[in-house]
Amino acid sequence: MDKIFLPTVDDEKKRYLEHNNDIHDIQYQNFLKPIVEKVLTHQKSEDFGLDYGAGPGPVVEYLLKEKGYQINLFDPFFHPYPENLTQPYDYIILTEVVEHFHHPNLEFQKLWSLLKKNGMLYILTHPYEDSISFDRWYYKNDQTHTFFYTNEAFEWIKEFYGFKRMEIENRIIMLQK
Repeated sequence: MDKIFLPTVDDEKKRYLEHNNDIHDIQYQNFLKPIVEKVLTHQKSEDFGLDYGAGPGPVVEYLLKEKGYQINLFDPFFHPYPENLTQPYDYIILTEVVEHFHHPNLEFQKLWSLLKKNGMLYILTHPYEDSISFDRWYYKNDQTHTFFYTNEAFEWIKEFYGFKRMEIENRIIMLQK
């Protein structure tokens, strides 16, 4: 998105508060369970994780802590804990976050630097494909979605940053450092 059209901080926060992010909402839990299941499959409970862009209701943290996993939160609006961006992590989860990046290059640099060797990024987003009619695509209608990705864009990110492995399954992208 061109810089002149980027939403203001106030507009972004207002939009995020419109989401129903109640940690006890079963529908919201079910929406996020596929990415939580990926973490449960690929990470050990003693691994240390970060929910980056956790939002007002950190459901991922809630579901993982129920299973005995350790996870920190960071969200510039709702969990602004800069100290959580100063330590290395075994995995970082981004659910419905990367499409909000105003400066994707800087964000992916930061994420790369926070991952331990062999660490994993777990990303939930909706990649754009040629089969999607952009005019009718629901994902573009959120004014806070400022950057869209294709599977080819994730392949570029993998190569550019030197991730050694990538998996894409539906809306979940996993990158291993």
